[in-house]
Amino acid sequence: MSSSPQPTSPQTTAKENGGGGNAMALFVIASCQLMVVLDITIVNIALPDIQRSLDFSTTSLSWVVNAYTLTFGGLLLLGGRAGDILGRRRVFIFGVLLFVFASLLGGFAQNEPQLLAARALQGVGGAIASPTSLALISTTFREGPERNRAFGVFAAVSAGGGAIGLLAGGMLVEWLNWRWVLFVNVPIGLLIALATPRWIKESERHPGHFDITGALTSTAGMVLLVYGFIRAAQDGWRDPLTLASFAAAVLLLAAFILVERRSTQPITPLHMFLDRNRAGTYGIMLCLAAAIFGMFFFLTLFVQNVLDFSPLQAGLAFLPVSAVIAIGAGLASKFLPTYGPKPFMVAGAILAAAGLSWLTLTDVNSTYAGSVLGPMLVFSLGMGMEFVSLTLMALSNVSVRETGAASGLLNATQQVGGSLGLSILVTMFGTASRNEADKQVPDYLAQATPAERLRFERTGELPPPWSDEVLTAGVSSAFITAAIFTVVAALIAVLAIQVRPSDLERLKGGGGMPGPV
Repeated sequence: MSSSPQPTSPQTTAKENGGGGNAMALFVIASCQLMVVLDITIVNIALPDIQRSLDFSTTSLSWVVNAYTLTFGGLLLLGGRAGDILGRRRVFIFGVLLFVFASLLGGFAQNEPQLLAARALQGVGGAIASPTSLALISTTFREGPERNRAFGVFAAVSAGGGAIGLLAGGMLVEWLNWRWVLFVNVPIGLLIALATPRWIKESERHPGHFDITGALTSTAGMVLLVYGFIRAAQDGWRDPLTLASFAAAVLLLAAFILVERRSTQPITPLHMFLDRNRAGTYGIMLCLAAAIFGMFFFLTLFVQNVLDFSPLQAGLAFLPVSAVIAIGAGLASKFLPTYGPKPFMVAGAILAAAGLSWLTLTDVNSTYAGSVLGPMLVFSLGMGMEFVSLTLMALSNVSVRETGAASGLLNATQQVGGSLGLSILVTMFGTASRNEADKQVPDYLAQATPAERLRFERTGELPPPWSDEVLTAGVSSAFITAAIFTVVAALIAVLAIQVRPSDLERLKGGGGMPGPV
């Protein structure tokens, strides 16, 4: 391959590849997106096994999720810029191979720091590959029905990846062990990297520069902010390192805003937030991402540790979530041209709040059918309505030149909001579980044998059923906070979102739009 490949237009690429070539190109692109999205949820099912294997505390366990989503969300826009400047196919292959390498390192991790470093590196690879894969659709498929169908497949894979990840994670942990939720990416990623040069043409390069300072200050600031919340859950709000983390986060995020305001090619176009609807959409996504990340994280721990579900049973238990999200998305899509997105944004957030409020009633005597399934379905119906509405509103009244930036910001908000929200929920979980432990320890010690007391003094861990009481109290507290997030989302939708007559006209006219990754 020469160092400067000839750029091709979508029309030229389609003509050279033919229908079968385009189908294979879409298969390669969609496979990459599935691998990257799937990795957010596939690890969730393995969390209890990872915790036992590498001696994570429950609060630090959230970093297995956050290390991936923070680097993924924080570098998404930089990854998209890299594809524009260096060539999308080249950057796509590099991102996939980096993701494969990081997955291999994570599978072999022997301690907590090794696994977290590998997860962060996975996020970097995903941030490079994912936005480039979406952009490759634009350069591979003709504008019109062909490209709309490709975007539809991409969006379906993005939405369905969560359910596939939960089920696949359950099978791999049940039949092999937790390390295979990472090892499985290696053969898939290598096949994608090998197939890409055959089926995907290189894109035209565009002049520009990388906003490295903006990417680093924003990502480092968010990491320190999340670390501050998780540190507070473990060591309290007056801990010097907790306070130092928050102070450094504020300074870095302030520096990020200054950098972006002065940059000629900012990684985050701040003028995007001047539109009332778009700013409100990003705020709603921030709140709802926090809620859905928290629901998956804490329910995974609850069904496996309190209800004693196996990893495979846990994966199957979450399958209805994706099915009902699809139903909610279908209902919203059908009636959006008539009513506009605002009613679905408000109703979706209220349904999510109702489901999470219902989940706060779970206790050690709860059952899956009686206490988990119902609220989970109500929550999922609301989230399905939200995803479609938020995507349409984020891309409303955006010029073609800035569609990628608007969509990328929504995607980044989803990942960063999930990480930040999960850290806040973990803080609430830590405080509530510590308070409950203070109540349970005397009761346990009064009944414990001398050997059991000695083990407790050494490990500080309560055995079941006392540990179940502690975990359940923490989970219920986290769900209360998650419900508050969704109520805030509903208020933003009511107060900030304004649907214009022109928005309804565009909805009635149709047209495909890519959804969030």
